[in-house]
Amino acid sequence: MKNCQIAGWGTYLPDEVVTFGSQTRYRIADHTSQLDMLAAAAEQALERAGLRPDDVDCVIAACAAGVQPIPCTAALVMERVAPGAAAAAFDVNSTCTSFVTAVDVASRYLADGEYENVLIVSGDVGSRFLDPGQRESFELFSDAAAAVVLTRGADDPEGPGVIASLQRTWPEHAHDTELRGGLSRHPAQAYADGDPRDYLFDMNGRRALMGMLAVLPGFFAAFFEKAGLGLDDVDLVVPHQASGALGIAMRRLGMAPGTYVDAVAEYGNMVSASVPYTLARCLDDGRLGRGDTVLLCGTAAGLTANALALRL
Repeated sequence: MKNCQIAGWGTYLPDEVVTFGSQTRYRIADHTSQLDMLAAAAEQALERAGLRPDDVDCVIAACAAGVQPIPCTAALVMERVAPGAAAAAFDVNSTCTSFVTAVDVASRYLADGEYENVLIVSGDVGSRFLDPGQRESFELFSDAAAAVVLTRGADDPEGPGVIASLQRTWPEHAHDTELRGGLSRHPAQAYADGDPRDYLFDMNGRRALMGMLAVLPGFFAAFFEKAGLGLDDVDLVVPHQASGALGIAMRRLGMAPGTYVDAVAEYGNMVSASVPYTLARCLDDGRLGRGDTVLLCGTAAGLTANALALRL
């Protein structure tokens, strides 16, 4: 048990709405940036936590695609929201499950006494990387951001904190979902002479889904064994809203409707913001409260699977 608690949370959802049949998606305005979204969510989280920016001693940006290659996105967020803080700032990236990874990392720092207040920000502008010719992905993603403040908890095995976590990657599926251009393999200056498709998100949805369905049962069996928990010990599952196949995956894992959140039709895939945004909604509407155990989980490019049991 790594004691820590969510002291505050915040979200940002763009105003622009597009629909694809019964599916609602959100798109960032041209004059708004990814950094604007992250900063807005972070400021809300700090305000709800009752903390001043200078109280933060660590900022972790957990995004699939950052603001720029250098410096890290966390430093740019810190410049906006806590410029005077004596804090560390760094990024973690497990693409769509980056927030789950960041909570795991932060809980370890907090439990070790390294930090007192950790600000985690997640959010992506997937719409700026989408290929209109690839309908499957173009109609799936939404732009959004979310943030939480994690604070150190009392040393209490029954108190709030991370009960258990597990993350695994199957690299044979590394190229099922990818964005190849922009860094060292296909640098920006190579765009003019290269393939423009390398700079757009590319997804083999069927292969990604089949890979996910193949590995998840074994992965979750290992997680629950490690955690010493069963599904009956979890009050709510907050999964990454990967696609319309979410229900198929949950049934494969023995999770009945009502035990997990499915907001794919309402919001789509928010990439790194998906899990924290959904978590924040559940905290806001009272679906989750103090003392509840929530399972944060999902799959991501890599192929990576991630699960973390958190007692609120």
